[in-house]
Amino acid sequence: MTDDKFRTIGKHRPRYDGMDKITGVARYAADVEIPGMLHAKVLRSPHAHARVLNIDTTKANALPGVCHVATRSDFEGMQPVYGWLIKDQPVLAIDKVRYVGDMIAAVAAEDEATAYRALDLIEVEYEPLQAVPSIEASLADDAPALFEEPQIGFVNRYGTGASAVKEPRKNVCYQFNYKTNDSDVFDGCDHVFEDCFSFSRMQHFFLEPYVAVAQWEGDQVQVWSATQSPFLNRKELSRIFQHPEEKININVFYVGGGFGAKTGCKTEPLAVLLARKTGRPVRLAFTSEEQLFTNTQHAATLILRTGVMNDGTLIARQSEILLNSGAYSDASPLVAEKVGYRIPGSYRWHHIDTKVQCVLTTQVPAGAFRGFGGTQAAWASESQIDMIARRLKMDPYDLRVKNLKNLGEAFVPGESTIDSDLKLGLDLVCEKLNYRNRSRMRGHGMGLSVVLKDGGGVNKAAHAVVKATTNGGIIVNSATLELGQGAHTALTSLVAEVLNCKWEKVTFAPVTTNSTPWEQGTFASSSTTTMGRAVMEAAEQVKQKVLAFAAQDLDCAPEDLSLVDWSIRKGNESFPLGPMIMKHFGGPGFEFAGHGYYKPQVPGDHSAPLETPVDFWEIGWGGAEVEVDEQTGQVRVLKLIVSSDFGRMIHEAACRGQDEGGAMMGLGQALFETMHYDGDVPINSTPLTYRVPLSTDLPDEFISISQEQGQGRGPFGSKGGGEGGILPIASAIANAVHDAVGVRITDLPITPEKVLAALDRQKSTKK
Repeated sequence: MTDDKFRTIGKHRPRYDGMDKITGVARYAADVEIPGMLHAKVLRSPHAHARVLNIDTTKANALPGVCHVATRSDFEGMQPVYGWLIKDQPVLAIDKVRYVGDMIAAVAAEDEATAYRALDLIEVEYEPLQAVPSIEASLADDAPALFEEPQIGFVNRYGTGASAVKEPRKNVCYQFNYKTNDSDVFDGCDHVFEDCFSFSRMQHFFLEPYVAVAQWEGDQVQVWSATQSPFLNRKELSRIFQHPEEKININVFYVGGGFGAKTGCKTEPLAVLLARKTGRPVRLAFTSEEQLFTNTQHAATLILRTGVMNDGTLIARQSEILLNSGAYSDASPLVAEKVGYRIPGSYRWHHIDTKVQCVLTTQVPAGAFRGFGGTQAAWASESQIDMIARRLKMDPYDLRVKNLKNLGEAFVPGESTIDSDLKLGLDLVCEKLNYRNRSRMRGHGMGLSVVLKDGGGVNKAAHAVVKATTNGGIIVNSATLELGQGAHTALTSLVAEVLNCKWEKVTFAPVTTNSTPWEQGTFASSSTTTMGRAVMEAAEQVKQKVLAFAAQDLDCAPEDLSLVDWSIRKGNESFPLGPMIMKHFGGPGFEFAGHGYYKPQVPGDHSAPLETPVDFWEIGWGGAEVEVDEQTGQVRVLKLIVSSDFGRMIHEAACRGQDEGGAMMGLGQALFETMHYDGDVPINSTPLTYRVPLSTDLPDEFISISQEQGQGRGPFGSKGGGEGGILPIASAIANAVHDAVGVRITDLPITPEKVLAALDRQKSTKK
């Protein structure tokens, strides 16, 4: 079956998970109940930075209903730290606490109320230390070191032009560098512009909290978790507890949103520790408030130095980026790779020189977030492109089109080629925005943005099994998780397409690491492209086995047969497969199974900067029309347009929903969302005080354009989606504000206070 013959069998079907969710039967990790299950609650630090001198749990342990109080004293025989590349976050505080909300102790009790009462009885003696609540404070010469000794970890392998260093200096856990050549081309530029941008710390704000239920019986460990990466969690738990991987089983049902935060360990190690200590199942579910103390997006400072010619030709970009990693490394090294690699944006450069440092501070740890470094890069890059256009007295559209990479052009030397027509997508947005006929009235403006990110993950592999039962029921066995993005709808649709059956016949098996084929995790917009290839290969094997079986029974060649709705077609005759299988195998019947595997190929010379060429490019085009009230500084979004190229949509509504959801997160990033600190203490770390967009904040007109340019490397020319929609929004709105009133906001979010301050500076300058 070739890509151009896709029958759109699932393009308009109901969502696979839709009925479960609207009827309330959908099951999540928080729903797990096991007889004898205990409930766990966590004691958190009131200090941003302090040495833990003593923890007295005597009174808490004596409280009726308390089964165990876990502290650092329970770590014998363990490696009680975790993280992606650098293992520096302890299961519970060991020597120090490093942010307000750091976990000190945990209680397992018969019920939640008892656990909460026990927390109040734990006595902790601290020695307060100097906090470093910002990048500037942490990098100061006299700043205290958050870690006195090097931490366990490693540096990723890179190709041409890319390199990294672990812990290059005090309070910096990772540094990523990318450089295309050693020549200094800035001297030949007509203009060199340097601008600094600040990116806010944003919360994932998903509906389902972090939750895990753990059971340790004999040498067998069972975990039910709301995680995006069950196999990575299994590996971490094995290392932490020095326990064989094959004796740890992670089970995942539906996940109520993740946006990257639920990759890696969160609640799982502590739940397993308490289950081991008590000999009973333990449920650890964080509250919505605790969610805000667990993981965030990286705040960042980005300094861009860009060389350009008088005619608008972009020549060189030098970038220095500082990521606020918070107290622990988490996914910071990987985010550093991505923001550093994506900072050139969608444009053609003669020279690129990038340095990214992950700075540890006494704030909430930062990790993976939708767009994964692309949001920070897009904000700074597309804002500066607009600023340069206005300095050169060019239309921002014209400067972009002059420098956009072409379809089929390599992103950088050694990398894969761009698989979307960037100008085509930009023109679609301009048409819907009516950009060419925009008003030049003061207070009313339009802005554009076009952003790309490498998609599919680095060196990410996928494995799947597809089985067909005697009566034609199809089972897909894959570790891709349903986070609300529609992955199970897409994958079951692909299998139905290959096996030429109704989508209702295809079931997605529960994810459990003991029997589900291995996969790195559900992230990087990789489900349709990477796992999609694997499930299609598995389904194709099933199809070929069925045709070979039927050919033997019908005494003909497999090529003479076709499979239609679990019947064999031979010329004008149709033979139901069920009776054929029963006749051959007897009463028990039989199952046909296929195994699929997909992994982007690694080039022999490792010339790709991230070692493996990008599997596909995820594009985000954005356009905004705004009205700015110069008396109040209020920014009102009149029209917001978002567009992505999905290559070929497997399920149209899911694709559109991903773009629109991403754009709304981008709107929050642009105008409202940030974690506020008073010194080292967070002051809006509750769901009621953390500001997200409300229904009244929605644009007057909101348009999404789901493109199908058909150039993707996924099934039937598809490409991954879901992250592209967030990328262009903040810069498009900032560009529109500048177009409206002539002031540039370089610090997110774009609040009325910042707009008024910029307008005041504008008036002072004119005077």
